[in-house]
Amino acid sequence: MATSVASQLAKLRKEREALEKREKALQARTHSRAIEKILVIAKDAALTAADITAAMGSGKKKTAKSKSVGANKSPVSRGKVAPKYRNPANASQTWTGRGKSPVWVQALKVAGTLDAALI
Repeated sequence: MATSVASQLAKLRKEREALEKREKALQARTHSRAIEKILVIAKDAALTAADITAAMGSGKKKTAKSKSVGANKSPVSRGKVAPKYRNPANASQTWTGRGKSPVWVQALKVAGTLDAALI
């Protein structure tokens, strides 16, 4: 029975390989047609290869926001935020008040004494 399973697996592998070859051939034909259409459109619009490469290199779709004044500025790097709370039991532990609160902050909240830890 093991040989029949092995032969069935071999047959399935051959079929898969044949299907993959057919898929690649179909994609190649489809890609060729698409490239022909793109070339026609590019020639009609007087676009150069550099224009198309630059448009594809951006990686992002341009939106109405990106066309507004100042939209091309890089995001401002924000510095470290000063701590807002200090653990009364361990002065080396601080928390800025942003993000997930540490266990000691949660304990102070439950006790209702978080204001006492303000710096």
